[in-house]
Amino acid sequence: MPSDGSLSNNGKTDVASNKTRLSSAQAQAFRNWVQLIVQQQLNRGPTPRWQQRDCAGLVRFASAEALRTHDNTWLKANGFFGKKLPPELNLSTEQLAELRHAWLRADGTQGAFVSALELVQNNTQPVGRDMTQAQVADVLLFDQGQAQHLMIWMGQYMAYHTGTVTPQDNGLRAYPLPKLMAWQDTRWQPHAGNPNFVGIFRLNFLSNI
Repeated sequence: MPSDGSLSNNGKTDVASNKTRLSSAQAQAFRNWVQLIVQQQLNRGPTPRWQQRDCAGLVRFASAEALRTHDNTWLKANGFFGKKLPPELNLSTEQLAELRHAWLRADGTQGAFVSALELVQNNTQPVGRDMTQAQVADVLLFDQGQAQHLMIWMGQYMAYHTGTVTPQDNGLRAYPLPKLMAWQDTRWQPHAGNPNFVGIFRLNFLSNI
């Protein structure tokens, strides 16, 4: 995992880790937008603009959409026009350039695409394995040997994409925490006693550790 470095609390660039951190207000706005955007995918089905539909793709898409400016054209296209909305993040030009579509890959390059493992290893900070520590927009990583899988914590439930799409199934799922804790396939239970549950991870730009 990347070093924590010296984190700022005013939305400026963290020189030690060369990563931008959002201010507290920006971070809360980001979490609220992610919650709203993911919920809209669950309610209406995936928007055509979300093209890479898998577990990491949901995190990348929701993050990119939360970080953008939500103008009237976007609001109308996404069914949000006239609805109560979170405040804008009001990102600076520098913040936007460093955060949106700028995931850090294993080879040191940055771009709009990263795998599930790269997303966690190069773009997050570990929080732990206790779900009481999780905040909205944190990601949960499960390691099933040949594949890694991500879920997004939505405050009361997990949202994720299975990675499989059929005409009858868009692949999106949402389950409350108690249901996953009692899941018959114990590999997917998000608790410290499950060796397949790697833990909870927070996007670097939300981290204030």
